[in-house]
Amino acid sequence: MSHEPGAANVIHFDPAPENPCFGCGGGNVHGMRLAFEGGPASGRVTGRFRLGSDYQGSDGVLHGGITALLLDEAIGKLSRFAEVRAVTAELNIEYLKPIHAEEEIFVEAFQAEHKGRQFYHQAEIRNAAGVVLARGRGRFVAIGPRQ
Repeated sequence: MSHEPGAANVIHFDPAPENPCFGCGGGNVHGMRLAFEGGPASGRVTGRFRLGSDYQGSDGVLHGGITALLLDEAIGKLSRFAEVRAVTAELNIEYLKPIHAEEEIFVEAFQAEHKGRQFYHQAEIRNAAGVVLARGRGRFVAIGPRQ
């Protein structure tokens, strides 16, 4: 996680070499190394990706599990704004339209509600035309302070 000089409250969630996470870590040789940015003032996290055929299910369409991973990763970054380490407790996905593996997509997560240790957030995946392709809602549980 890094702050961009000169950009107020923009935080970059870059793949850290010591992080073995398949989705966002830089320390997993087989990982996706997803990078996001966002800020506590906006309560949003965004990412822009063109994943490619390595992540297709069939016929050039992004695998549903990868779609879920993208939404989970984006939603999960929101807990960092509360300075807690949180894990996914529930994740509900609406697959609205096929996501073509070669197309550029935009992932955006936003804060919805916080009750004690429970964080409820939402995310969407859109194409370049702004069409919502998938939507997710997640409940994350804080398990400790951010390290």
